[in-house]
Amino acid sequence: MRTQINVKYLDHPDIQEADSILRSCVHCGFCTATCPTYQELGDERDGPRGRIYLIKQLLETGDITEKSQTHLDRCLTCRSCETTCPSGVKYGRLAEIGRGIMEEQLERPFKQKLARWLIRKVLPYSSRFGPLLRLGQIGRPLLPAALKAKVPEKQSAGSWPAPHHARRMLVLGGCAQPSATPNTNAAAARVLDKLGISLLVAPKAGCCGAVSYHLSAHEEGLDFMRRNIDAWWPHIEAGVEAIVISASGCGSMVKEYGEKLSQDSEYAAKAQRVSELAKDLGEVLIKEDLGQLQLQAKGLKTAVHCPCSLQHAQQLGGQVEQILQQAGIELTHTKDGHLCCGSAGTYSILQPELSQTLLTNKLEALTIDNPEQIVTANVGCQLHLGSKSPVPVKHWIELLDS
Repeated sequence: MRTQINVKYLDHPDIQEADSILRSCVHCGFCTATCPTYQELGDERDGPRGRIYLIKQLLETGDITEKSQTHLDRCLTCRSCETTCPSGVKYGRLAEIGRGIMEEQLERPFKQKLARWLIRKVLPYSSRFGPLLRLGQIGRPLLPAALKAKVPEKQSAGSWPAPHHARRMLVLGGCAQPSATPNTNAAAARVLDKLGISLLVAPKAGCCGAVSYHLSAHEEGLDFMRRNIDAWWPHIEAGVEAIVISASGCGSMVKEYGEKLSQDSEYAAKAQRVSELAKDLGEVLIKEDLGQLQLQAKGLKTAVHCPCSLQHAQQLGGQVEQILQQAGIELTHTKDGHLCCGSAGTYSILQPELSQTLLTNKLEALTIDNPEQIVTANVGCQLHLGSKSPVPVKHWIELLDS
């Protein structure tokens, strides 16, 4: 693809990268076959190739319209197109750059600005999100059915083993997960404890930065990353083996810290080290002897939902299934595993209608073989699927916690 970048963007720090990504696209269209929004809407502008052209048009003309903004907003950033692309186009990164420039240049309507601001000021802060969630859980029985489905039932975390093993790993607490699904990391700590690994939490670490960054508040997102690095660094210097992340959406972001902070002279080297240490929970367990867990095979038929952030961003599709099969858990057949469930971070809040359509499609695909439960690897997907699923939805690590 030939490009002619507008002079107004030539000094933008990311423009050379954006130009290189644009030039790598050969507009073959393979991406449209695996794009959830294109499959649903059938509009070229709601597929990766069309959105690439919209970003190209922005960077060449210097102009963006509200209509183009709508098509870019509808993108899930699921990165299924990257898995499909024969040319290796880094669409997700291009979308970040394009949306960032768009956000600076085009004023959003007041309601959109307010919604995005509220999300950024509540969701990434567990001290704010947690109390609001608890209030919702207290009043849950009185809520209308539509709202009730969006408020997860209160979950008990259970015990967290005291650190006593020579092998130690950090775990990302996150922002929504400690309040909404606290048993996930607690179960991970108990499972790893049986394998001779102590899981540690750095209290001052929090949101991975994805919420702000994906809403084009890039500097705010980078600040969350810097705080986490500062919180983790003493443990890294003390020799922890890995930074374990049980939410695949957060994991894909932490693995990109080195890239995101590469121009920060103070944090670049530390960020790169953090990205090297970052491991999805499955990456840790698949290297361990799971026979030590002495698992009793569960009788429940289980459907596995592989989040987009796990299979497309981290390229770890099939790993959870391998671990669960090794544990003797019966897995059911599913279809269209490459398509997004519609959660996609804050997408389910900002694009509710399309998100619900994708959710319905995903649940139909997951339940074709009549599973008795569904497991996933990301808190956002877990809550989204659970809001409408006919069977319980859990994090897969809970099946190994016995």
